[in-house]
Order: sequence, then C-alpha cells, then structure tokens
Amino acid sequence: MKALILLLAAVFPGYRPALPGYQYRFPRDHFEHPDFRTEWWYYTGNLRAAGGHRYGFELVFFRQGERDHAGDNPSAWRVDDVYLAHLALTDIDGGRFLDRQRLNRAGPGIAGVSFEQARVWNGNWQARWNLATSEQTLTAVAEGVRFELRLKPLKPPVIHGENGVSQKAAGAGKASYYVSFPRLEVNGTLNGESVAGQAWMDHEWFTHQLEANQQGWDWFSVQLDNRSELMLFQLRTTDGGIDPFSAGTYIAPDGHTRHLKRADFSLEPLEYWKSPKTGARYPIRWKILVPALSVVLECRAAVPGQELVPEQKDSPTYWEGAVVYSGSSSGLGYLEMTGYRGAVRL
Repeated sequence: MKALILLLAAVFPGYRPALPGYQYRFPRDHFEHPDFRTEWWYYTGNLRAAGGHRYGFELVFFRQGERDHAGDNPSAWRVDDVYLAHLALTDIDGGRFLDRQRLNRAGPGIAGVSFEQARVWNGNWQARWNLATSEQTLTAVAEGVRFELRLKPLKPPVIHGENGVSQKAAGAGKASYYVSFPRLEVNGTLNGESVAGQAWMDHEWFTHQLEANQQGWDWFSVQLDNRSELMLFQLRTTDGGIDPFSAGTYIAPDGHTRHLKRADFSLEPLEYWKSPKTGARYPIRWKILVPALSVVLECRAAVPGQELVPEQKDSPTYWEGAVVYSGSSSGLGYLEMTGYRGAVRL
C-alpha cells in the first residue's frame, strides 16, 4: 500500500489519492481536506413561501488546490487554494432563474473552510454548523437574492460508493470520498419572505480528475414523498456512451442504504432545451428506472433555463436546477448536467 501511495503521489504531486478503507470521522470530515486537490460543498433545495410560491435554491462552495503555484511565498495573500462559490435562485412559479458567482483566494479570512470555526465561507456567503447536531445555517446576500436558511438533518449522513470510495474510473485513486445529507428540513427567510421546504447537501473531496474519454455527468438527487431518496449519476463518454463506473445510492425511509451499480438503473432523456446563451442542448425531462426497487419515475425541470455560465473562462458551464418527480412515487429534487458545452476539465 505504501508503494502504491508513493506511485500515485508521483502522478498527482502534492496531493493524496482517494483510496478504499478511509476511516470517516464526523463531524470533522464535513470540513476541509487540504491534502486533496478538489473539494466541494453543494446545497440544493426546494422551498415554498407562506403563500405557496415555489422556489429552488443552490449554494455551492468549491476549493481547488494550487500548491504548485504557491511556492515559498510567506504572504497572507499566497494562493494555496482558490475558492469559487455559486449562488442560484429559481423562481419556479415566476419562471425566472438568476445566478451569482464569486472567486477568491483565502487572503486574510476572505474565503475558506474551517472545522475549528465550524463554517465554510466565501465573503458573506457561508454555511455555519452546529457541530453537536449537524444543523447548518446558510446565509447569502447578492443582487436579487438574500436568504438565511436553517437546515436540520432528518437522516444521518450517507457515505456513497463501496469500501468508502465513489469510484469514477478503473484504477486505484480514480475515485472520490463522497458524503451526503439526503434530507434536510429547511426553515428561514428568502428576500424577506418566510420559507420552508427540504434540501440536499453533498460534500465530495478527491484528487483525480475526469478521464480523457469522460465528457461530463448527469446527477440526480431524488427526495420522494414516501421518505426514501435516491442519488444517481451517469458519466458520459466522448463517444456518446455511458461509463460503467456510473452509480448511485438508494436511501430507505429508515436511513438504510443500498449501493446501485450501472446495471441497476437506467436514465433516458425525453425532452431537450437549447440554451440561447451557449447553444448547449440539455435534457430537461428524463425517464428513470430502478427495476429491483420498482422505481419508475419521470424527472421534469421546474424551469427549463437553469444554466450557469461562469464568468471565469476556464470554469465549466453547467445546468443545475430544481426538478419535479412523478410516477411510482412523487417528489422533488435537483438535477445537474455537465459537459454539454464541451468536456469538463476541472
């Protein structure tokens, strides 16, 4: 094992690979892992105002390691990590979508992640944790959107994959450590209105990037009215196929989980939307089958145009937005689609 780690360190200089057998420690592992090159914290959810108006929200914090460029610079402004954050609001009943972005270095407290401070932040956007209960408070202020949302876990965290890793390609270290809170009760305020609903939180950390033949992915969070959840992702290849390392997780109402392999489910696009900004063509209605669980669902975008086009030239364009599920059960969730405007290279 030591020889393998040394070999992988040569492939990914300065950073650790995600290998099987990791011993998760919570709440510590909900926070920073600077020995891995890429890390993100994804919050997505569906809300209703007191009068019934529906919204979707996204607040995402990214950390990308840049140790190779930091050198021996002792300055507080040195760049060991770059911090990117995305904020999006879908006004479902109004048929509108807005997104905001920011990019920062850590600097003297401008952006970061800290277990000691129990928070993840980028400027005045932050997720603050109660370490004893894992309750989280999200706050964000930007043009056109202002919220404070209190998130209470209704189920314990879920570790996705097998042997502690979510494998993304053949070979040791070509994987991530991937943890979710699949059902969070939300209460708070949005643009001055009281809102309530449910959210999903993903936290993933890794060093390996996509393979050369992997174009992008389609990711589904599914929160069904029967109190079960699904996470499904498929990796699309540059030749139009689906990578065999696509996978998922079923979470039963009592919190027990079941790993799903590529052969256990199918995702079929039914309808497309073409972006007027980028020309990318996204599937916004899908058929989802998980035969062993008797799951037959249709996923439909709550609003077609939920595309995020980054201001940074090298950042990937992606579609991420609120969706509605119907079929064998009904429910809500989020859909993320990348690689429709060119292959994703993180």
